[in-house]
Amino acid sequence: MFIQSASTSDASIAQNLKRLFMLRNIVILCYLTVVAFTSIKLQMHLPLLPLIIVISIYGAINIVSWLKLRHRTAITINTFFLQLLIDVITLTLILYFTGGSTNPFVSLLLLPLVIVAATAPRLHAWGMAGITIGCYTLLMFIYTPLHNISSHQSGSFGQHIAGMWFSFLLSVGLIVFFVVALAESLREREQTITDAREKALRDEHLVSLGTFAAGAAHELSTPLATMAVITKELQNDLAEHPEMTNQTRMLREQIDRCKQTLTQISARAGQSRAEGSIRQTLDSYLNEVLQQWRLMRPSVILQPQWAGARPAPKIVVDDALSQALTSILNNAADASPQQIEIIGKWSHEQLQLEINDRGEGLNETVQASIGSAFFTTKKEGLGLGIFLAHAVIERLGGTLSINNRDGGGTSVKILLPLKLLMVNT
Repeated sequence: MFIQSASTSDASIAQNLKRLFMLRNIVILCYLTVVAFTSIKLQMHLPLLPLIIVISIYGAINIVSWLKLRHRTAITINTFFLQLLIDVITLTLILYFTGGSTNPFVSLLLLPLVIVAATAPRLHAWGMAGITIGCYTLLMFIYTPLHNISSHQSGSFGQHIAGMWFSFLLSVGLIVFFVVALAESLREREQTITDAREKALRDEHLVSLGTFAAGAAHELSTPLATMAVITKELQNDLAEHPEMTNQTRMLREQIDRCKQTLTQISARAGQSRAEGSIRQTLDSYLNEVLQQWRLMRPSVILQPQWAGARPAPKIVVDDALSQALTSILNNAADASPQQIEIIGKWSHEQLQLEINDRGEGLNETVQASIGSAFFTTKKEGLGLGIFLAHAVIERLGGTLSINNRDGGGTSVKILLPLKLLMVNT
């Protein structure tokens, strides 16, 4: 049977069912209004007791269904279909007591079909089509005729036309209400799926990079140790040549920095942030990151501007965040080797950072692709700096945006909540 063909649960179906419950309230109010209007104003003889019973049962079912399903985040398509089937049966019973197929409101039978066709699989749509056709066909032969209490029947045709107009108006309003909300729900669902797909792809890249980083840390340790020994010997051999000694000293410092980075990778692998982590005030942490970065790029003039609550909030140092900030600073220095600026503002809830350069800026192609894995504009770049920085900041609940500056250059803005970095006291 068609009702057994779909068993998947979907949060969007639950949202549509909630809209259906709201729509039913409007429909019930319309039923009561039309019954009162036709019996009092148009002097139609209606079986009021059966109609009131049907509408009351319909309202009770709506309330019970709402109470039963309101806390569910995912509803099966079969449940949604059965709820619409209740609407069709209720409307068919009302039409049976009010003229059957001669009732101008018979076109309302199309509403559940429209909703099913827009929200459910094809098999359910065909099933609802067969049910509505069957109900309409039965109403052509089995129904309670309408009788006007007044002996004057000249206005009956005009009343029928007015009823058809009102039925059309009601149908249009209800369809637009539901379909517009449905379209919005579908757009939100597609966006959620797109975001989830991008996140899964990004996570896959991160896992791969983590694996390669662990392997590289293991393989590079031996050649770095060899280079450290050789540079130490060179320093001793060239002690009488100051210029060469300075160069070998700088080379030794860079090798030591590489060894320190590899040691941190090995030490942090599989270790939670709380285990053996360093605690610092936010301003001290930022100054230390800049101090370490200046050792790498001593020729670049960097002018930090800090503003925030004093004393600054205390955080747990996150090495990944330090590396992310270092990558962003390196990109800014590559674009603007003479001078860059960093502006930081913080409260006890969040940190705002702005890193500005006066480079060439970003064209449309670069701006659309920046942040993607392995995309780079540098001849020797790997295309991982901004990608990893974005992933780290997003993991901490923050956002990173890159835009062109007025007057030339690029501005990187970071908004980072401090909740995940705060020291628990």
